[in-house]
Amino acid sequence: MLLQRIDHVGYAVTDLEAAIAHHERRYGAQVAHRERLEADGVEEALIAVGESFLQLLAPILDDSPVARWLERHGGPGVHHVGYGVDDLAGTLAELHAQGARLVDEHPRPGSRGCTVAFLHPKGELGVLVELVEDPALARAASGPGG
Repeated sequence: MLLQRIDHVGYAVTDLEAAIAHHERRYGAQVAHRERLEADGVEEALIAVGESFLQLLAPILDDSPVARWLERHGGPGVHHVGYGVDDLAGTLAELHAQGARLVDEHPRPGSRGCTVAFLHPKGELGVLVELVEDPALARAASGPGG
């Protein structure tokens, strides 16, 4: 298993529009993708930074993991780091065999049509890690016609 890239850095925010405006004003950033992830209880805005993203996450449910994180931490901040992998199921199996503490034992749907799984911060040097398999990258790597 090799990490392919830093896919994104996730920021938990209380006000998505204000966070977008901050990044537009401060850095001239533009939103590359927006999505409401009902299953995770969040709305996201992705800001492209080179080939990676800054993922702004705002809770849409009071009991979502991001809402609980914001409550515990007293406000916005870095929530997690997303690493790109080419075979998420295989990566999870390998990590499980190594004794990694998995939040998600199986890949599940994420934004942008990706599949994702999280690793618990207690086993990852205090950082919540998201593994991301992006089908668009796999299609691009396989050449024309995917």
